[in-house]
Amino acid sequence: MLPAAVLDANVLFPMILRDTLLRVAAAGCFRAHWSERILDEMSRNLIEDHRVTLESAERLQRQMAIAFPDAAVEDWAPHERAMPNDPKDRHVAAAAVAIGADLIVTANLKDFVPLPDGLRAIGPDAFLYERFLAMPEAVLGALGRQAAGYRNPPAGRAELLDWLERDVPDFVAAVRAQEIVGGA
Repeated sequence: MLPAAVLDANVLFPMILRDTLLRVAAAGCFRAHWSERILDEMSRNLIEDHRVTLESAERLQRQMAIAFPDAAVEDWAPHERAMPNDPKDRHVAAAAVAIGADLIVTANLKDFVPLPDGLRAIGPDAFLYERFLAMPEAVLGALGRQAAGYRNPPAGRAELLDWLERDVPDFVAAVRAQEIVGGA
């Protein structure tokens, strides 16, 4: 069974990382989930950082909903009060509990201690590294499709890895090592 992971807003904020996580999910490497509140937080931060307009943020949310129709977590609010982690991120843990997720993928690990039994917070680097070790061909295929999708500027897999290296260096190192050994 594929792991179910709730993606925190902070890993959906960086465009290239968001795209990588979603493409890896689309390749069948894990089941991606989020709540409306998580997407609203992502959109609010993108708008406040002047990365997108309100219209672009709304379009992004619609596209994510279409691409991942089973990702939305409903009925998480009743669980929020019982979550033992940082109050500002209890809604994320509540979403994970509501769907029985295995993982929360977040760049803020300190805000997810403690968590209910059976739920683990993991950084995006370690998460993608684990998914790569578990399903290398699927992840490499997702990266190839991601790179091929960039037109402005155009990118190959090497450029994509350069862009990702700041956010997920161990994952990038593992992919590069596999490409040297495997000749991919």
